[in-house]
Amino acid sequence: MDAYSQAEHAVADAGTHIDDLVKRPYAAGFVTDIESDTIAPGLNEDVVRFISARKSEPDWLLEWRLAAYRHWRTMPTPEWAHLDFPAIDFESISYFSAPRSQKDRPKSLDEVDPELLRTYEKLGIPLHERAALAGVAVDAVFDSVSIGTTFKDKLNEAGVVFCSIAEAVQTHPEIIRRYLGSVVPTRDN
Repeated sequence: MDAYSQAEHAVADAGTHIDDLVKRPYAAGFVTDIESDTIAPGLNEDVVRFISARKSEPDWLLEWRLAAYRHWRTMPTPEWAHLDFPAIDFESISYFSAPRSQKDRPKSLDEVDPELLRTYEKLGIPLHERAALAGVAVDAVFDSVSIGTTFKDKLNEAGVVFCSIAEAVQTHPEIIRRYLGSVVPTRDN
């Protein structure tokens, strides 16, 4: 068998193996049962506006998001070499979900829903006292909402801003506005 045929065989075998893995039940899977606010499936400019308003984002960030969305609508779906993925139905996806308790956002990890903390415990992500022992700074995110950040004060003392992007937009808008899109522009997302 020549090198090209061997490569084709390897790709076919890998595809079969991946299919087998995807169809298998997720052995480590679990569900975090908390109340959430989730919007209906579908994506359009109104959804982008809703998410931006829900996060109390400034107008310049909304316009940045809308420009990215409008460009995304013009982009063709990538064609992957030797892979056949079914088309993604973007209208069947919900683009916003947040724990319902986030309306009065917790000021510390002590105020976070215990069920969310158990989720991070199951995932092996250090929060609470384990964070200090592990020496790891973590921005814990659940359903795209930051529920807690570790080592924030200590990093701030060293001149490092460490927080969620949603918080940074509120507390350091000049930094976000200056650097957002400077490495990966809206046309590349």
